[in-house]
Amino acid sequence: MGVPIVLVHGLRVSGSMWRPQVDLLVEQGRRVVAPDLPGHGARRGEEFSLGRAVDTVLEAIDSVGGRALVVGLSLGGFVSIATAAAAPAKVAGLVAASCTAKPAQSLAQVYRIPAVLMDRLPDKGATLNERFHRLTLRDTAADAVLDGGLAVEAATAVIDAVAEMDPLPALASYPGPVWLINGARDHFRIHERQFFEACVEGRLLNVPRAGHMVSLDQPVDFTRIVSDAADVVWVRELGMREQGSMEVDGA
Repeated sequence: MGVPIVLVHGLRVSGSMWRPQVDLLVEQGRRVVAPDLPGHGARRGEEFSLGRAVDTVLEAIDSVGGRALVVGLSLGGFVSIATAAAAPAKVAGLVAASCTAKPAQSLAQVYRIPAVLMDRLPDKGATLNERFHRLTLRDTAADAVLDGGLAVEAATAVIDAVAEMDPLPALASYPGPVWLINGARDHFRIHERQFFEACVEGRLLNVPRAGHMVSLDQPVDFTRIVSDAADVVWVRELGMREQGSMEVDGA
């Protein structure tokens, strides 16, 4: 059986980016869902806010039984951290990938100016974004990303919303196990030590030969980390259930 897994995608892309993980995890017999956040994928055109994004993840958790391992990358990592802080009882464990940088600094420097410039292009930068993914990802990985569409029009609103978030107190408030995952070549590693130290129970892992899109650069290695995290969480879940049963019997 195992703990269900909810996968939360990054900026501009959609739940389709998780196809390599979904395929591998389903082969292992795991239950997996990868919802589209507001303004992305099948929900393009909807207004994005961090609160709506968290609600989307909570709805996905409820759809698989009300408690799950939550895995997020980049934007999805920040959303997953916010979800764990908002509803820790629903998040059995947290895997936050490619998001160990303080949003107020990193998003402003890395994403906001390019997003504003792309907004001025006739296609909002869709062609440039597609070419970038084709050049930087292997064919099957690029197809997984692009099949869900690129919500380039959502970028500025998303960046503005997430830049106001302070993930360190959110991490510190979550009592469960956390896996912080970065590609060794990822520019978003700049505050990883601070993120790790904020965790009540944290693990920090760097994946060799991977950049920001670590789940697509090294899909097998990344999926193995997620599988291991799910197994750790499931053993804990069984232990909690046994302890609860013993307490009821002894009452």
